[in-house]
Amino acid sequence: MRSVSLNAPELQFVGAQDIEVGKRGVTPRRLPAWTREQFNVPAMDLMVSMPSGVRIRFDTNADSVSITAEVTSITYQGALPRLTQFAVTSQGVVGETIPVKAPHYFLLDRFDPTKVEFVEGETAIATFHNLGTHEKTIEIWLPQNARVEVVDVGISDGATFSRSATPAIPRWVHYGSSISHCMEADEPTGVWPAVAARLSNAELTSFGFAGQCQLDQYVARTVRDMPLDIFTMKVGINVVNIDSMRERTFAPALHGFLDTVRDGHPDAPICVISPIYCLSAETKPGPTLPGEDGKYFTLNRSASEAFGSMSLTRMRAVIQEVVDRRIAGGDKNLSYHNGLEIFGEADAGDMPDDLHPNSAGYLRMGHRFHEQVLSGLVQKVS
Repeated sequence: MRSVSLNAPELQFVGAQDIEVGKRGVTPRRLPAWTREQFNVPAMDLMVSMPSGVRIRFDTNADSVSITAEVTSITYQGALPRLTQFAVTSQGVVGETIPVKAPHYFLLDRFDPTKVEFVEGETAIATFHNLGTHEKTIEIWLPQNARVEVVDVGISDGATFSRSATPAIPRWVHYGSSISHCMEADEPTGVWPAVAARLSNAELTSFGFAGQCQLDQYVARTVRDMPLDIFTMKVGINVVNIDSMRERTFAPALHGFLDTVRDGHPDAPICVISPIYCLSAETKPGPTLPGEDGKYFTLNRSASEAFGSMSLTRMRAVIQEVVDRRIAGGDKNLSYHNGLEIFGEADAGDMPDDLHPNSAGYLRMGHRFHEQVLSGLVQKVS
């Protein structure tokens, strides 16, 4: 195997908006560097450095390719570490996945966010074989549930290495919460936005940030300023989870986010998706917290304590009201989609913690989103 330069223009980090140079290599980040000074919680910085949907793309006739990386995941005390994997696609076809045997990880306490312990693991090396000696576009998909510092990318000795042509397919940007970040998926190609993008033949950029989908204006301005053909946003669950906005502030914040995106993309199709099913928060306003049994529950609060807070049922109604008012005001390329149609009560068996789907659930979401939303938007712009 021979190494290729991480700075080579032939090597593309698709889905990343910034590349941070580290001690040993480079870390792809999903928001531009200028946004970092506006983060007000450390968790946002970590989620941005977790490359959900990010893949390394190049053309080669190599039969084998490899990646070496420092991978840092997170786990909670008393819980089993999540499966962390690299995956490869060749000409868009999903191939082998390779697990990271012993990643570094942050050990967190669910009930005390100040307790964080770093546990050192091993450098990860993943080598994908039997790719064929024909010329092809390779994508190495990075783990969606860990911070990844890429140290080396290798290809077979004597193999060609060139920059892939920009795909002539619609550019889709998606914004969402942990349910779009998909830390629980078994492999990075199994996050539901990636599944939907493959089925609909769209070029994905994912801004799914676990716990951090709070309608931040630095995300809206990033979307405003980047090239795209389609924009979707699945919002609401994180607002309910921590009761971060009451109804009075949420609706204007959603309007403001859409206003900012529309400043840069006045005619692009935009779809706003409301939250999927969550047992405890359907009729009770948040916050929603993890229990000792690993399942999430929504606090019981008095009417006076919860005044203005939203349950998911009310959240969906508010989101639809915002979208309907904007459509009535003349935005004919805006639409609303009910999240319960993508993952509803009948799917709850694939939601082990009562908040996040498992791999089977995310796969189903990807297929449904393709059928119900994305394929139609792709046809509209093609």
